[in-house]
Amino acid sequence: MPSRRDILWLFGVAALGLPKNGESVTMANPVRVRTITAGVELTPAFELDRVERAVGFLTRSKATFEAAGYEVQTIRVATNPVIASLSPAARAKALDQLRRIDEVVAAQGAIFNIGPVLTENRADDSLVEWSQELVRATQTISFSTAIATPDAGVMPNVAATTSKIMVALARALPDGLANFRFAAAANIPAGTPFFPVAWHQGAESFAIGMESASVVERAFASLREGDDASEKLRNTLNEVLAPVEKLAADIAQRERRQYLGIDTSPAPAKDRSIAAAIEALTHSPFGTGGTLEACSIVTAALKSVAIHTCGYSGLMLPVLEDPLLAQRAGENRYGIRDVLLYSSVCGTGLDVVPIPGDTSATSIAGLLRDVASLATRLRKPLSARLFLVPDRKAGEMARFDDPVLTDSVVMKLD
Repeated sequence: MPSRRDILWLFGVAALGLPKNGESVTMANPVRVRTITAGVELTPAFELDRVERAVGFLTRSKATFEAAGYEVQTIRVATNPVIASLSPAARAKALDQLRRIDEVVAAQGAIFNIGPVLTENRADDSLVEWSQELVRATQTISFSTAIATPDAGVMPNVAATTSKIMVALARALPDGLANFRFAAAANIPAGTPFFPVAWHQGAESFAIGMESASVVERAFASLREGDDASEKLRNTLNEVLAPVEKLAADIAQRERRQYLGIDTSPAPAKDRSIAAAIEALTHSPFGTGGTLEACSIVTAALKSVAIHTCGYSGLMLPVLEDPLLAQRAGENRYGIRDVLLYSSVCGTGLDVVPIPGDTSATSIAGLLRDVASLATRLRKPLSARLFLVPDRKAGEMARFDDPVLTDSVVMKLD
């Protein structure tokens, strides 16, 4: 007799043409596992054995998902904000320990996040140089700052320090790539699986992040007259995500590790566009009239699925990861303020948005305060990962020799 997992999987196959267990994942399967993220608690001693155990858990979990026919793009480890508790001197000494962790994690094909390094509303310019040293000394480590929290609200002093870090990171690695590993986080809950804002609190846990932009596109493309778009998407997501949740629950029971849920944010990729999904609903280019409404419709579905959710569970609009988003930006269909507007009804904030390399820290800090204010007023998680492109001005083309990032016009900040 087939198991419940098999039955749910067959429902997904029937609805969307997904491959059966053991078959390779192609565009016939519009869903990928973007990340399995394990959370682990560390002390200032940075216990390497705990990190190694977490990576071992992730390796086994990845194998389980792959055996079920899923492509797993990344495995990740996130920690509690241990760096935020250290003095500048202790933080500097921690770099050697972080280098060792980075080497171990990178050797196993995983990536690592140390969480927010500034969590109180104070300026700390010593973090600017330290951040440069961190990204130059490591390959996999991501981090963030908390520019707003549910308890403290907007933290303008953190925003000021964060803006200086972003400016410094733009010159830390070629093509400004260091800012790919750093973001400003506003109201981001513990257990969010997506980097660079992920962080951990409490018992050892794990969460799943999906790459499901094509699920949204296919759901909207199949709409018939009179169909409710949000209901159609919700039903489609339930069919696709239920087998994922069952696998995760089985892993949690077997590994005795807490399962936090799935971040339903439909992350795009170069071959799976969230802009194309929106356009399948609006029948007009992303950024034109109806885009805000479409974003709201997507969010209504993401928030109402019949699975355990975590993290953002909102619409991601990462300009440099979605070729059609980048194209529409180059056509001047939308700007940075438009993305912030879309975030008011659905989004996760400003993600890998290309801005001029000579943008001042003062201008960036103002934008970060806007993101923090919006997150505080709406009581929702938002973030800002701004990609300062060295030697490029607004309107010029930024090109990247990177498998994840797409070429894009540099967007005007003000």
